[in-house]
Amino acid sequence: MKKIVITGMGAVTPVGVGVDAYWKNITDGVSGIDTIRTFDPGELAVQIAGEVKNFNPSDYLPKDLIRKTDPFMQYAYIAAEEALKQSKLEIEPQRTGIVMGTAMSGIATIAYTQDALSGASHKKVGPRFIPKILGNIAAANIAIDYNIQGPSLTVSTACSSGGDAINTACMCINAGKADVMLAIGAESVLCPLVIYSLANAKALSRRNDSPSSASRPFDVTRDGFVIGEGGGALILETEEHALARGAKILGVIKGCGNTGDAYHVTAPHPEGRGAIACMQQAIEEAGIKAEEIGYINAHGTATNKGDSVETSAIKKVFKENLPYVSSTKGATGHMMGAGGITETITCVKAIETGVLPPTINLNEVDPECAGIDFVANTAKKADIKYAMSNAFGFGGQNSSIIVGKY
Repeated sequence: MKKIVITGMGAVTPVGVGVDAYWKNITDGVSGIDTIRTFDPGELAVQIAGEVKNFNPSDYLPKDLIRKTDPFMQYAYIAAEEALKQSKLEIEPQRTGIVMGTAMSGIATIAYTQDALSGASHKKVGPRFIPKILGNIAAANIAIDYNIQGPSLTVSTACSSGGDAINTACMCINAGKADVMLAIGAESVLCPLVIYSLANAKALSRRNDSPSSASRPFDVTRDGFVIGEGGGALILETEEHALARGAKILGVIKGCGNTGDAYHVTAPHPEGRGAIACMQQAIEEAGIKAEEIGYINAHGTATNKGDSVETSAIKKVFKENLPYVSSTKGATGHMMGAGGITETITCVKAIETGVLPPTINLNEVDPECAGIDFVANTAKKADIKYAMSNAFGFGGQNSSIIVGKY
């Protein structure tokens, strides 16, 4: 196993564009959830989301790229650009690769294009439609502009896609296929089609009258998750490569876990079978003891079963040595494929700064989740060496990433 380090990070989130803005607002307890502005949600049962605020793609991207990309691709590109700038990487084309993670790719573009086509002529379907909806084109646009010719993969493992992008990127490096990998996650699914489906499945919070307090991870009054959107990116490289070029190392990828529940397409295994195995696998690969992990950024979406099962799984893995746990989805909503990356960035920043971001809107812990310090509502100072990011998804997908101080 090669020592894989992080040398660049980028984020586009509902609480800020750029890692610095994201981190400040997430630790200050700012909510990025509000009434949907992208379209008129007046006829929908769910009218709230964590949208990227005041976002004008022309502030970041050339017009031609905007015309041919879906918003999720734009978020991926902007996050990757920030991470690459921070890393000061001089790209070696054939030794650099990309893994992109996204749950639903260009589903909003599909929905809006079908609406335009219905009852209209074929001229409503533009020639760029197909490349705008394909998940891999997000990575392709970045690869084209930065001349990245190494491994190029796109993973779609529901809401664990971002975490699995990190895992897959590490596997590429350990297999000797690249010295440097970009791990990217991005999502933008806001459209009536997706909202209707998730609302009818009773998965979403309906607190339309109080958007900023709608996402309530681990709270006894939680009533579902809030859709979020955005992008995140990490530059991963071997320690040897990073040191040889004089890079500033931000953290270390210590271990990755990936498991399947083999139970149900939407519900987690009631005993947390897959989540437990995933966390244990990551700890074993990290070569550390469970009690050395000081903080977990939980999947914590604010669904009834999901939060309870994850809490139970954490207790079974860590026993009496329970770490601090928080869910930043109270602030960002559920960013799906992007979350696995941005929440890993959260772990890196928590180690770097000694500040643990809060779980906002947590006023009364559900008795089924009791016994863990969820860093309720206010950030907490703590000196930690290792942190874990959990991301779980439909299909029983589980991802756990452990990062450490360099």
